Amino acid sequence: MNAVFLNCLDQMALPSFHSLRAFESVSRLGNIAAAAAELHVTSGAISQQLRALQLSLGLDLFEKRGRRLVLTERGAALQKSVGIAMQQISGSIREISADAYSTAAKATLTVSVPSVFGTTWLAARIFRFLDANPDIRMQMRTAVDFEEVDWRDVDVAIVYGNPPWAGFWWRILHSIHASPVCSPQLLRGPNGIREPRDVLHHRLLHEDDGDQWRRWLTEARVPHTVQSDIYFDNFAMVLQAARDGHGVALTNDIISFRDLDEGRLVQPLALGIASARSYYCICHEEGLANPVIARFVDWLVDQASRSSG
Repeated sequence: MNAVFLNCLDQMALPSFHSLRAFESVSRLGNIAAAAAELHVTSGAISQQLRALQLSLGLDLFEKRGRRLVLTERGAALQKSVGIAMQQISGSIREISADAYSTAAKATLTVSVPSVFGTTWLAARIFRFLDANPDIRMQMRTAVDFEEVDWRDVDVAIVYGNPPWAGFWWRILHSIHASPVCSPQLLRGPNGIREPRDVLHHRLLHEDDGDQWRRWLTEARVPHTVQSDIYFDNFAMVLQAARDGHGVALTNDIISFRDLDEGRLVQPLALGIASARSYYCICHEEGLANPVIARFVDWLVDQASRSSG
């Protein structure tokens, strides 16, 4: 007899989700009108769902006490299970919705930038772009020259060089004029830098073969034979050596803006020389058809036009 009964229970059709949802709301709020307001349906619809549920179960789930509906013992047992199930369903929906937004709704933009330009100029601005564009996530790469950029992976690049580049769109971001910078300590003492020839009392810091310093000294009318005991292939190392007082570097206010503004470096002499290369924003010609790429490129050009610092 018990086996037959249990088999009948197994084959019993489950109540509808709508009726269980109405039951959970009424059991929690104790009032049909309140449940109707919460679920955005009429009170008549809630009453109909409760009747259908109780008929399908063959049980009374509520008893009326004044204006409130109070759960029966069996109703309370059902409410506990249904309440847990509703919380789990709501939690799962919130979780998968959040995951879908974070992965599907965000477009990934891969950007290549010279490391020193990225850490000095771009880093001061890029987080404002991300805050204003929550639908974009970024991956940053580092490269200086056009030839170093892996264009199979990169959407937009900032490079230090000269066009043309076949098959690519480009726009100049900054023209470069290089002036001497150094630690404030190099302004003091008998060898303090006060006029152009004073730089020869100090190590001239190079990223190239010394050509920029030769051009600057020629422009300053300083007789010279530029020699150095150290060369760097990374301009970030040149700047750090200058900050530490190891010599004088030639750089521009785009790269050294924050150091100059915060006093780590000073510009002892105003004379500057035009660099043979400039900073450019580049992307594939067809890339501008992508609204995410176009948005970032327009933002970069706008930021570069606002100020040199």
